[in-house]
Amino acid sequence: MKTVNLSVMTPLLAFKLVMVAALWGGTFIAGRVLAQSLPLMTAAFGRFFVASILLVIVAVKMEGKLPRLNREQILLTALLGFTGIFIYNICFFGALARVPAGRTSLFVSLTPIVTAVLAGLIFSERLGMRRWVGIIVALIGAIVVITRGDLIGGIANISQSLGLGELMMLGAVFSWATYTLISRKALETLSPIVATTYGTLWGFVFLSIGAVGELKDIDWMLLDWRVWTSVFYLGAFGTVLAFIWYYQGIQTVGPSRTAIFTNLVPAFGVLFSAALLGEPILMSMVIGGLIAVLGVSLVNKK
Repeated sequence: MKTVNLSVMTPLLAFKLVMVAALWGGTFIAGRVLAQSLPLMTAAFGRFFVASILLVIVAVKMEGKLPRLNREQILLTALLGFTGIFIYNICFFGALARVPAGRTSLFVSLTPIVTAVLAGLIFSERLGMRRWVGIIVALIGAIVVITRGDLIGGIANISQSLGLGELMMLGAVFSWATYTLISRKALETLSPIVATTYGTLWGFVFLSIGAVGELKDIDWMLLDWRVWTSVFYLGAFGTVLAFIWYYQGIQTVGPSRTAIFTNLVPAFGVLFSAALLGEPILMSMVIGGLIAVLGVSLVNKK
């Protein structure tokens, strides 16, 4: 196994990754709207229909044309599409159909520790004691949120803390961690925009197969402007722009340090869900979110 040499986190890259967290925080609000208006597969299909069109346009503009892939690249981008697009979005929309957007977004805090553990095993990526402490701190913040502040009672009776919606969001966390690590390998030979585009196209194909049976049963005339706005936001901002910047982070500083920024997603998700959907903000959410932010600062402190 190869030890990864990581570059320095620049202020511009840090800003982009914070903006990725903000854009992804918004996806939980848009996703909640779609999850309550459309079947699961169709909601994901709409998101990546928009994203696929925009990504191809951007990729052709940036690269001149989409390059032909060799056999290994085809396999890697197909795995990206299957894990980060297909599986993630099934879990994502499934969770949002059952759990409020703010609470769902807080489960993202679990992503960095899963990613870091897998990165250490697969890429021999070493983070050091301080960064591991930061990851563990972020995990504690997530547990505070998941158990609604009742750590002892929640852990003792886990069934009350984790319903089907929460379990689906945990599935999204593991699929995204897997996607992040596969991205590291794909970026050895592909640019961020090319890897994003091909992974999204593969995911769109997988989602299209699942959505075929749902499309005929939808009364499209009953869908209001919020649904169409949410589809565009998820495709253009929550996928195209955010995915490209996320890939740049993985390529520059590695999967573990990039994934830690996802701990900021809950803060944005809770704020947006309160402001736009009127969802309540529990004290456990505030405390857990602040602990997660502390974990981010520990991991990325020079």
